[in-house]
Amino acid sequence: MRVRPLLDWPDSAASGQGADAGPAAAALDEVARLLEQGPVAVLSGAGLSTDSGIPDYRGVTGTLRRHTPMTYQEFVSSELGRRRYWARSHLGWRTITGARPNSGHAAVAALGASGHVAGVITQNVDGLHTAAGTRDPIELHGSLARVICLDCHSLSTREALDLRLRRANPDFQDLAASRINPDGDVELDDDAVAGFDFVPCDVCGGMLKPDVVFFGENVPKPKVARCYALVDDAHAVLVLGSSLTVMSGLRFVRYAAKAAKPVAIINQGPTRGDAHAAVRLEAPLGPTLTALAARLA
Repeated sequence: MRVRPLLDWPDSAASGQGADAGPAAAALDEVARLLEQGPVAVLSGAGLSTDSGIPDYRGVTGTLRRHTPMTYQEFVSSELGRRRYWARSHLGWRTITGARPNSGHAAVAALGASGHVAGVITQNVDGLHTAAGTRDPIELHGSLARVICLDCHSLSTREALDLRLRRANPDFQDLAASRINPDGDVELDDDAVAGFDFVPCDVCGGMLKPDVVFFGENVPKPKVARCYALVDDAHAVLVLGSSLTVMSGLRFVRYAAKAAKPVAIINQGPTRGDAHAAVRLEAPLGPTLTALAARLA
């Protein structure tokens, strides 16, 4: 299943899906009752991290309205593409590594500690679930904190790469970067990119890539199997802050619905999974999840 960069999904007139499809939006006590019936599998998206200063892709101010994410095909086939990615990501890493979990992340961790959340599948690559105390979240699209060599497959830390890139580009840190994107890069003009030196693997000299799933790349099958197993073991699925536009996340909602497991969605804006939702709540995640965790504590 390849991840594709889609801004919108078919509208309700074309597909029968939309903000008004499926069950009506539900109150917070309906979500609480669902969690009381048994532990749920959480599926989180970029909307959960916006309060930590990391934007989403498809919201009202989503970054796909102004930029096209790097694709796997461009990264592996174009030296210019890799230079542009690493230059922009090198500056963007400051924001990602400086981001802190928000109240929504903390509430998910608390719900896990109280036994109401069986596990977390996150589409985010920012590591904030782990930082908030959630145990062993399944990072569906990988993590920006790791770097992989596409030739020898060795893994290293992003901190180690950051030190190497700083040494190779001592004056680059003084550049003023503009807005951060959810995938950890920033907007940067072509002249700045042209002067950036990116580095090879220090083990074999091969091609380095962040250990994340780019658009156009497949999510590893063993990781997908772990997600399905989590859904199998859970009473229900709770979607937090995802438009579910990308099939890599939507398939777990469809899988749960096919198995007659309840699906609850808390998101600001319509999602591609609304037709499968037994409970749909349109609300900001931070205060909503904080209230939910307090009610179930």
